[in-house]
Amino acid sequence: MYKLLSHNDLDGVGCGILGKLAFGDRISVRYNSISNLNREVESFLGNDDKDTYLFITDLSVNEENEKGLASYVQEGGKVQLIDHHKTALHFNEYSWGHVVVEDEEGKLTSATSLLYEYLVSHQYLEPTNAIAEFVELIRQYDTWEWEKNDNQQAQRLNALFFLISIDEFEEKMLQRLQEDDHFDFDEFETKLLEMEEHKIERYIRRKRRELVQTKVGEHYAGIVYAESYHSELGNELGKEYPHLDFIVILNIGAKRVGFRTIHEHVDVSEVAGHFGGGGHAKASGCSLNEEAYKQFVTNTFHLEPLHEDAQRNRHNLKGSDLGSMYRNHKADIFFLYKENEQWVIEKNKRKTEHAFTSFEDAEKHLKRSEAAWLVKDDEFVNYLLGEVRNKK
Repeated sequence: MYKLLSHNDLDGVGCGILGKLAFGDRISVRYNSISNLNREVESFLGNDDKDTYLFITDLSVNEENEKGLASYVQEGGKVQLIDHHKTALHFNEYSWGHVVVEDEEGKLTSATSLLYEYLVSHQYLEPTNAIAEFVELIRQYDTWEWEKNDNQQAQRLNALFFLISIDEFEEKMLQRLQEDDHFDFDEFETKLLEMEEHKIERYIRRKRRELVQTKVGEHYAGIVYAESYHSELGNELGKEYPHLDFIVILNIGAKRVGFRTIHEHVDVSEVAGHFGGGGHAKASGCSLNEEAYKQFVTNTFHLEPLHEDAQRNRHNLKGSDLGSMYRNHKADIFFLYKENEQWVIEKNKRKTEHAFTSFEDAEKHLKRSEAAWLVKDDEFVNYLLGEVRNKK
């Protein structure tokens, strides 16, 4: 018999589906949150069932269970831990640990892709085009390559995962992967996903108006309260406010914090690790413990939301030779313009000491230090007209 303990997200459930494709009725699969896994492992070790082959995928155990699994294997038990998070690399010291963050070709891995390679190489599973395509969609979604590659199929697979129950998702995927030559969505799923995409767009538009900005260590972060669509929300907010190093998504009901970034210079798994969590460089999380609550809730609750840049201007444009006008919540007026091959910032008609080699760097500094936004054309034109009248 086989037992598989995995994460309860798309990548974790992908592992469960592969396990059922490989072993059928001979495998028992249970999906866990990060905290529940250790209780499951403790229970398994307490039963002392040496005839059951234990797989742990997409999650790693605490130090106590690590020692327990090592002893279990020494006494003849069979265990295989497969993970792809940096925080689990020390499990490679064990014969039963297989943790790979990046493969030999430089491609980021997922637990599903690693388990697929394991099952195929050990001849537990016959590879097919449909299964390989399914695995690759999960890998791209979990590593955020889907966004870089504009792979909407990967994003849609994750959306479908959250639209239906895990049991129904498993059933659908198992049947499709066993019967079809290639992986695709059926007509009903396509319609359902189109409706969901419109719902996500409306949700993101609303949340965009609730984002606040704060400094976390040496980084600037945007903070928003949200219970749904964390990946999509983090991605869109990151692109909307590129001066922010990462986005913090607070789910108060679930007492969880999500961290998302679109930047290469930031590793949010390190940020999450500071609060007892972990994950990937671009997507991580932690529990909303006392320290995280103070940092992201108590210290930021009084802040005003960021104001969006004007979207349909014809005159007050970013990088314009005429200069670009910004405002902040204190009603300070800023002009960002080019002078002697450098970009300078004027605050309330007085030039600041800062100078930048590019407009992007100047705007980034302005948005970080002043939380300012590009004003609409009418305010820009009225201001210029007022200046002309004053000079007369």
